[in-house]
Amino acid sequence: MTIGELARAAGLGVETIRFYQRRGLIGTPARIGAGLTQGMRRYDAAHLRALRFIRSAQAAGFTLEEIGELLRLDATHDRPQARALAADRLAALDRRIAELEAARAALRRLAKACAVSEDGPCPILTAFD
Repeated sequence: MTIGELARAAGLGVETIRFYQRRGLIGTPARIGAGLTQGMRRYDAAHLRALRFIRSAQAAGFTLEEIGELLRLDATHDRPQARALAADRLAALDRRIAELEAARAALRRLAKACAVSEDGPCPILTAFD
């Protein structure tokens, strides 16, 4: 596949793929070909799998640095370290969920207080002063 074909298959932009290459998350194939295709890079199914892995790991909340570490761990089959990274990510997600739930509860209280009366300033607006 060309980089454009790879981008379409992965649902990413070409520049995103190049960014991942610069970060060392996916390899850059050598330039091959002759004639009109001289110097073109050809990507394969392994590149597409890596891009899908990166997107899935990002959706799970992993940072690019952590994704790079997971990719390195996959190459060495270091399951204990991969589990430790996943446990750290779960703990961070749990903390973030707790923060978001607290923010939601606070906003609900403010919205309810705002709806109770039309007198004076709106509690939602004064809460952020």
